[in-house]
Amino acid sequence: MDLTEIRAELQTMSHKLQDFRGSLDLEAKLERIQVLEEQMSLPGFWDNQEEAQKVISETNVLKDKANGYQELESGYEELEVLLELVREEDDPEMREELESHFQDLKDRFNQFELEMLLNQEHDKNNAILELHPGAGGTESQDWASMLLRMYTRWAESKGYSVETLDYLPGEEAGVKSVTLLIKGHNAYGYLKTEKGVHRLVRISPFDASGRRHTSFVSCEVVPELDDDVDVDIRSEDLKIDTYRASGAGGQHINTTDSAVRITHLPTGTVVTCQTERSQIKNREHAMKMLQSKLYQLEIERQRAQLDEIRGEQKEIGWGSQIRSYVFHPYSMVKDHRTNVETGNVQSVMDGDLDPFIDAYLREQLK
Repeated sequence: MDLTEIRAELQTMSHKLQDFRGSLDLEAKLERIQVLEEQMSLPGFWDNQEEAQKVISETNVLKDKANGYQELESGYEELEVLLELVREEDDPEMREELESHFQDLKDRFNQFELEMLLNQEHDKNNAILELHPGAGGTESQDWASMLLRMYTRWAESKGYSVETLDYLPGEEAGVKSVTLLIKGHNAYGYLKTEKGVHRLVRISPFDASGRRHTSFVSCEVVPELDDDVDVDIRSEDLKIDTYRASGAGGQHINTTDSAVRITHLPTGTVVTCQTERSQIKNREHAMKMLQSKLYQLEIERQRAQLDEIRGEQKEIGWGSQIRSYVFHPYSMVKDHRTNVETGNVQSVMDGDLDPFIDAYLREQLK
């Protein structure tokens, strides 16, 4: 790479560092970290476990952002020094080190910039992700199980934990529906980009004639709400059913009716949970899921009203086809919102979703 190009990129990085520092309000964050660390050192800090965990969580998030910025700043300064050394003495090994360091820093800048985009109210929250196959029986249910594996792989690559809240297996293969709780900082901010319908085109392994089939699965994503978010739900608006929980493959995981299904009658919203052996705990989980869904519905309603007032015609995210996965007659995954595509289908199915997620988030800035 030409040294002039690296110099130009360094100037761009310098401007970005200034923008990052202003957006972060770095000094305020460092002061807040100091206040929180003083709280953590006080006697009796652990007397209230729930509040202590909140303080620790806030501290870790603030430190991640502050440390991330400081590491970028340090890397930028090191790169400037290395560039000057190469300009004075164009040693091949030193130039190789410069190019390697430059590419690494550029990648880190891009990642940090992406995380800065996740600044909406609930972006930092855990995500509740649901997969529902469309018409097509076993074929679409198998596609849902493939997407389940894809999102699980993606979450694990991010260091997130994945908890199955509800799982309804298909009769022959795949899943009829599945609900995951994906825990980790910014999980919802990233996964909200996956909301919509995912389309598969392939030669069906369930068709003896070897014909090509098209299958659809809808992906719904809502944030797991913090305890301080209040959603008013009247008990008379709820229909609560209990049933026997079952796991993957159809085997019973409990001999009592511990699984819970809650229907919110005014909206028709349905949530189910069978992750715990206790019916009481499953009911608590299901109520949190219902709160998240009703909150999201209200947000969508308000946005639709604003769009109507502004005279804007926007495609509704729920239920819209966002991405196609073609296995035959050629290999390609294409996102219809950003036109990002790749021929490496296997990599995507193994959880490499970042190019699609990154492109969609950046598209929102335009």
